[in-house]
Amino acid sequence: MPLHPTVERVTQRIIERSRPTRAAYLDLIERSRDKGLNRPQLSCGNLAHGFAASGEDKTLIKSGKAMNIGIVTAYNDMLSAHQPYGRYPEQIKIFAREVGATAQVAGGVPAMCDGVTQGQDSMELSLFSRDNIAMAAVVGLSHAMFEGALLLGICDKIVPGLLIGSLRFGHLPTILVPAGPMPSGLPNKEKVRIRQLYAEGKVGRDELLESESASYHSPGTCTFYGTANSNQMMMEMMGLHMPGSSFVQPGLKLRQELTRAAVHRITQIGWNGDDYRPLGLCVDEKAIVNAIAGLLATGGSTNHVIHLPAIARAAGIQIDWDDMDELSRAVPLIASVYPNGAGDVNAFAAAGGMPYVIRELIGAGLAHADIMTVYGKSLEEGAQEPVMDGDSLKWTPAPETSGDEKMLRPVAAPFQAEGGFRLLKGNLGRGTIKVSAVDPSRWTIEAPCRVFNDQNDVLGAFKAGELEKDVVVVVRFQGPAANGMPELHKLTPPLGVLQDRGFKVALVTDGRMSGASGKVPAAIHVSPEAKTGGPLAKLRDGDVVRVCANTGELAALVPAEEWNAREEAVAPSAGLGVGRELFALMRLHSDEAERGGSAMLAAAGL
Repeated sequence: MPLHPTVERVTQRIIERSRPTRAAYLDLIERSRDKGLNRPQLSCGNLAHGFAASGEDKTLIKSGKAMNIGIVTAYNDMLSAHQPYGRYPEQIKIFAREVGATAQVAGGVPAMCDGVTQGQDSMELSLFSRDNIAMAAVVGLSHAMFEGALLLGICDKIVPGLLIGSLRFGHLPTILVPAGPMPSGLPNKEKVRIRQLYAEGKVGRDELLESESASYHSPGTCTFYGTANSNQMMMEMMGLHMPGSSFVQPGLKLRQELTRAAVHRITQIGWNGDDYRPLGLCVDEKAIVNAIAGLLATGGSTNHVIHLPAIARAAGIQIDWDDMDELSRAVPLIASVYPNGAGDVNAFAAAGGMPYVIRELIGAGLAHADIMTVYGKSLEEGAQEPVMDGDSLKWTPAPETSGDEKMLRPVAAPFQAEGGFRLLKGNLGRGTIKVSAVDPSRWTIEAPCRVFNDQNDVLGAFKAGELEKDVVVVVRFQGPAANGMPELHKLTPPLGVLQDRGFKVALVTDGRMSGASGKVPAAIHVSPEAKTGGPLAKLRDGDVVRVCANTGELAALVPAEEWNAREEAVAPSAGLGVGRELFALMRLHSDEAERGGSAMLAAAGL
């Protein structure tokens, strides 16, 4: 199947736009391999420090005759998705010895759980934790002791941060190693029902906690299709996982064998062999387009319209929301995973999962097969399911038909003809909206607005009955420069209640919503943000606001003369406590959401 003309056009546009920065990046990774700081250039004192505690591996590391793999881990035992990683380093060392290699933990990175911090002051650290993770990965890999890297991370900011940091060591072959989702618990729709009842005061905290505990109940990634599981999807679309490894549950023999396969494979793609596959060549313009296509085809997390530009910049690639919007008109929605549908990621995997998605997208010319993957000749080899054949791992072709067409459909018969992303623009700025879970009757909302500067004030107004009407809820001063751009997922239950009562409701914000948010239309990431002079700062209570995913309009219906004469509202003071004051430097220098909302990348000139 030839490449779809829209995919080809957007890819070529990205290549042309990125030509100077991509060339500079490729020059960097070439110099890093040939002239940079690598093990042979380390002094005897440097080396002695590097292998002093390596036990039985010391002699082989000292010899310099075998690959030494750097492990960067996001392990902690508070975060369910990352708790399984506790035993991975020791397992990886054993698997490395099986093929004559060695491995060391190069460093650990923070792993912030948005589920724990959602609606709390600490959520203001969340987006910037991605930059912190990237810098921590760089610190670990900077010791120059490694000829390859394995990245252990799954959740929201962790995978983007690991990739951004590792891409600055793009001369190293690198594989991301997932740990898998927890078994399915309480159905997600029932969880949402209880949350809305709690928002209405119809059930108490004890019942709510029981519901949440039944949903999030064991080691593994949460099973809804939010940012964490969207991360896993993107790594498969970019060929950075072993095929089909994203959604195999922790504790299974298959899970362990996939980790073993990743370790063995990394030793085969080093620079001393004839199959050198550095991360910086794997992550090219085509791989980034594949990640976007996968995001659109599966109705993935809204957070990636921020993360993907940041990841791309770290590899010298420049993308924007126009690229994503144009691709969304060509890539159909072929997956319906909660919050877009009823089933979770375990049901998605059982229906065919990522191998099926990859085969369908390549077959329709909607993804580039000809990318450098970590495992084979092309992405086509990613359309395989891993299975155990006795005690041995093998891969089988993706199923020809979906195992559940309520969950997964072919490109020829999609859930929607277009992907779930739309760009919005108008006199309120540029923003994005995810419509894959929004009823088409609600794609256009026009109503008087109610303006807030704090999400907690929205909850107060809801409880007081002040929002019992058609309303566009505006929450401003929530961008990176204002308060670090926290997610506003806490608002989903009350807004969902209002919508269920028959009101026309929408959210407009320069902040983020959770990647798991669904049915309420939300214009998010509005740029420029209010803090930096964006037009949201001019809105007043009662202004009629139009949010229209059909036409791509985001506008205040205020006469131009009046609008231009208005003064901007003053931003609230930055919050103190939970360490927010230590992130002031990042807020001060962060760039806009469309560029990735990163102070680190902005300051680096990337």
